[in-house]
Amino acid sequence: MNILIIVLAVLLVIVLVFLVIQNVRISELLRSTRDQLQAKEVKAAEDEGGRRAAFEGAIKSLEDKLKTYDDLLREWEKDRAHKFGQLEKELSMSSQATLRLSDTTSKLTNILGNVKLRGQWGERMAEDIIRYAGLLEDVNYRKQTALASSGSRPDFIFLLPDKRVVNMDVKFPLDNYLRMVNATNPMEQGNFEKEFFKNVRSRIKEIRGREYINPIENTLDFVLLFIPNDQVFGFIQEKDPAIMDEALKEKVVLCSPFTLYAVLSVIRQAHENVRFEKDVQKILGHIDLFIKHFETMKGRFLEVGVLIQKLDQKYAELAETSFKNLDTKVRHIEEYKKGHGFVSSDDSMEGA
Repeated sequence: MNILIIVLAVLLVIVLVFLVIQNVRISELLRSTRDQLQAKEVKAAEDEGGRRAAFEGAIKSLEDKLKTYDDLLREWEKDRAHKFGQLEKELSMSSQATLRLSDTTSKLTNILGNVKLRGQWGERMAEDIIRYAGLLEDVNYRKQTALASSGSRPDFIFLLPDKRVVNMDVKFPLDNYLRMVNATNPMEQGNFEKEFFKNVRSRIKEIRGREYINPIENTLDFVLLFIPNDQVFGFIQEKDPAIMDEALKEKVVLCSPFTLYAVLSVIRQAHENVRFEKDVQKILGHIDLFIKHFETMKGRFLEVGVLIQKLDQKYAELAETSFKNLDTKVRHIEEYKKGHGFVSSDDSMEGA
């Protein structure tokens, strides 16, 4: 019985010791767990602070970028409004220019469609080119002047050196050319083109028959026919270049605005060359006259030189002889005034 009690007591002690050890272990485990939890809480708090700071930094950076974008958008809006205003102004100006161009085109179409107005337009264009070339009316050219021998009236008469002249007519058939340009049917275009070239050939023969080339009037051996449009001139050369050769055989020179300027420049240069030649002749005459006067002046100058030499000799005689004698006499007079007068052998010789 006692042994049983002892065994129970020992077991009880062992259980108590085990319970104490377990309690200690549990306490340490709880402490360790609490410390770990506290460490995790501290770390979580630190991480939370970092994340909050990073989040706040990202928000601030985003706000700065949004502000920059907002300012940029405002600048773009101002620039867009300014450019839109300029574009609107330019569109308005372009619209006005288009209206003016349309009005000018309409007027030009009316002019080209009227034979009389077309002739006036050709004369005006030719006269502008003549002025650009430096020619003066009644000096280098005359306009609408009748020829004395035939009564024909060329539009322009160009005055050349040696009283030679060359005549020019500016009336040119453009009716069928305009119809050809405005036609939409290829067959109609072809027909109008044929009629246009017929008109050109007829005009060349008509010009040749007006006696614009007349030896009595002292004209050159050709006449100018002005085509008041370079495009028409180029069209003739491209489509029917034989017309140029036919015109030259008829002694008619076809001129566009550009080629007319070249021809007039040659005429002006011819005037300048003749005037220069006349001026050179006058200058040579003046040079010959100058040489004659120079020779006369040189002879007179030599005569004056001889007279100057003779005068120099006379001056030397006066200075060396007469003035010397006078000085001696004056010196003697002064000595006599002082009571020291005497007669020397030199005085005797000078008196002799």
